[in-house]
Order: sequence, then structure tokens, then C-alpha cells
Amino acid sequence: MSTAQVSAYHVKGHQYINGRWQTGRSQRRLDDRDPFTGQALLEMSMASVADVDQAYRAAEHAQVAWAACPPVQKRALLNRLAVLIESRSEEITAWLIRESGSTRLKAGFECASAANLARECASMPFEVEGRILTSHKPGEQSFVFREPLGVVGVISPWNFPLYLSMRSVVPAIALGNTVVLKPASDTAVTGGLLIAHLFEEAGFPPGVLNVVVGAGSEIGDAFVEHPVPSFISFTGSTDVGRNVGRIANGGQFIKRVALELGGNSPLVVLDDADIEHAAHAAVVGRFLHQGQICMSVNRIIVDQALYPEFAEQVVARVRQLKVGDPNEPDTVIGPVINQQQLQGLLRKIDNASSAGLRLLAGGSASGLLLPPHVFGDVPGSQELAVEETFGPILPLIVARDADHALALANAGEYGLSSAVFTQDMARGLDFARKIVAGMTHINDITVDDQPNAPFGGEKNSGLGRFNGHYALDEFTRAHWVTWRAGKPQYPF
Repeated sequence: MSTAQVSAYHVKGHQYINGRWQTGRSQRRLDDRDPFTGQALLEMSMASVADVDQAYRAAEHAQVAWAACPPVQKRALLNRLAVLIESRSEEITAWLIRESGSTRLKAGFECASAANLARECASMPFEVEGRILTSHKPGEQSFVFREPLGVVGVISPWNFPLYLSMRSVVPAIALGNTVVLKPASDTAVTGGLLIAHLFEEAGFPPGVLNVVVGAGSEIGDAFVEHPVPSFISFTGSTDVGRNVGRIANGGQFIKRVALELGGNSPLVVLDDADIEHAAHAAVVGRFLHQGQICMSVNRIIVDQALYPEFAEQVVARVRQLKVGDPNEPDTVIGPVINQQQLQGLLRKIDNASSAGLRLLAGGSASGLLLPPHVFGDVPGSQELAVEETFGPILPLIVARDADHALALANAGEYGLSSAVFTQDMARGLDFARKIVAGMTHINDITVDDQPNAPFGGEKNSGLGRFNGHYALDEFTRAHWVTWRAGKPQYPF
């Protein structure tokens, strides 16, 4: 096996800068462990501010030549990347299971989505279009070109590490930008180093993709405020996203930002819904990847006429979910990512119990395994209804009628994804359009991300849109250029 090839056991524990693997210069070390077994997966020296600077300078140096690379060559490299992901799907899936605690079902889905994304973005170099404008000046021709932004900084999360890194990295590079990627420390391999191996093996030029693995407390601010990147793409919590936006627009160098932040996605069950369908969707939408998805179903709002039967069906389904080893194909609930995450979830459960909420399903934690919890008759003002849980906890909220359900759905600071269940299409469309969110799905789960559809949120769920021509607009800039024939007459 060549040194560029990806192995499930031999990913390099080094920074990837300008096409070379090098030891990080921070005094801190990363101890990357399997959240289910506790087994050590990777140890490495983390990146310092000096490493970040080197990575950005390498990206800056490579960008001019990469932007000038013919579209047919960019397409060939991106198609090669897609083929590599598909051919190495078992190795990549194994890493996702071992490092992020993904179940085999979720890991396979994430790997396939990353390959599909790369293949979809392979056409992007040919989709960049300009415009010819009508000019009011005699003899002038007026053009609008779409140009690459330059260097893009990407900060990605741990929950869908491969896909959510690739979702920014691949379109940015396809459109002529170069990238410096900072993955979450909990998923340094699947969110960054493994991607670097894939890009290296695909044959991308040095400096087009650079990966720095470092502690946010040491390099986070420097990563955003560095003078080279003109765009910062961040996916993560709202609190951290606020700080990213503040730094990006409050320092010496003002930057574009795309912020894909937290969510508190409601799934609304109206009085004419198919109860069995809605209950099945609610369980899948909440407990996929232990509820550790930004657009996961975070709260269920059920019309009071359907609530008793709906709650009964949800609980019956939840009690059948297998909790355990994420590598086993029938496991639905694997480990949460780390001890800190588990303690936060246990506090929410204790608070709910102290508040007198009715526990319909639950169980004790074992290691980082937390059985699925369901609470019934949760008030709309309660913590579980107001905050993003990011774990296997599901609150059921009772609505008096459709108007009350809409008010509950729109309550709060988030507006990422949402869903509504009804057997009347016109009613569903009318209700969906009144939800203040970036995405609403009728008779389906809140978890969806398609390569040609706009992905993004409203309110405190973020800024910007990913995918398709929406990503094209995000990762390029409009450049107005005019040409004037003859000698114009100026006023003085």
C-alpha cells in the first residue's frame, strides 16, 4: 500500500499542509479514542498558530494556479475522489463507526452521501455563469463574472464529520478556491485526516486542501481572524458560531461567513395525520445517530385528539430499539460522542424528572451508551422543549389545535428544519410555509440533505445556504467589469 492510500488502521497522525505530512508544533497532544470501547485510535501532536499560518499561506500560494486549472481537469479529479470514496467505503465506514460512534446504518449512509456529493460537485466547474448587462453609457460593454473567493477556512463538527467537512470543502475547491480545514478534535480522522488522504490519493495539487488538527482554545480565534481566508464556513453550536461571526466581522479583516448552527426541529402531527406513519417517522427522526444531528427531530408537537394513541405507538417503537455496539448491523442506538456530552444529557434528564415530567421510556446509562428516553405531556416552556438536546431524548408536547401547534413550532430562537404530518396536501403546504425555518418536510422526517436543495436555517440556526447553485453563490463572488470604446467625455 502506498503512503497516500487510506487504511482503516494507518491514517497518519500528522498535519497535512501543502501536500506534506508534518508534525504539529503545539505542545498539546490529541488522544483520539473509540467512544464505545475506549480503545486508542490515534495519538498526535496538535497544530499551533504557526501551523495555521503555514497552512493558509500554502493555500494562498496554490489558489491562483488552481483557479486557472481547466474545468475538465477539476472535474476529473473530483470524479476520481468520488470513485475512491466508493471503493474504500468499507474502510471509511469502519472509521466512522470506531471514531464517531456511528451505527453501521448511519456510517454507511454518510459515506454514500459523501461520494454522491463529490460526484455532484464534479459538474460545478462548468456551471459558473456570468452575465452581460445593459449599460447606459454609449460604447460601453458591461459584464458580471463569478470569481472564486480565494482561500476558504472550514471548521467542521463531530456528528457527521466526513459529510459535513466535505459539504464545504468539495464545492469550495470545485469552484476554484483552496481550503484549510479544521476538523473537530473528537473526529480528527473522519472529519479531516482521512479526507486529506483521499485528496492526496486522488491527485489534487499540493496546497489545494490543507488540514490542521488543533484545540479550539489554542488555534480557533487565529483560524478565523487570519488575514488570508476571505470566507469562513462553520458548522457547529450556536454559541461557538456567534463567536466565529463576531471575530470574522469585528477584526481588521472582514470576511464572508456561512454559519450552520444549532436547531430545535419540531415535528408537528396535525389531527388528520396517519398516526402510524407519524410515530415511525418521529422515532427515526429523533434517534438516528443517537439524536446527535443538528436537524434531528428535537420535539414532537401532537394534536390533543391524536396524542394518546400517538404516544403509545412511539413508546412501543422506542422500546424495540437496540442499544449497544454500533458495529452490529441491528444496533440503532450507539454511544454518545464523549463523557461531557453524556453528563449534559443526564443533567437534562434529572431536571425533567425533578420538574415532574412523565417518563414514558428510559433506562440507565452504561459507559457512553444512553438508552432512548421519552417524556410525555411536556410543557412548551420546559427545557426539553426550548433547548437543543443533541441526544436520545424525545419530548412529546400536546397542542390544542393547528393554530396552537404552529405557535409552538415557531417558538424559540432556532429555525433550522421542521416537519408536519397531514393527509391534506394543501393544508400541509399552507402550514409548512408558516413555519419560520430554512427547511420543512411534509409527511417525512426533519433529517434531509440533498445535493441540489438549499440547506440552511433561519433565526439563530445560521446564515447562508449549502448545495447546488446555492453553494455556487456562497463560494464565488460577483465581479462587475466594464469595457469602454473611444474616449468618454468627463465633466472636468
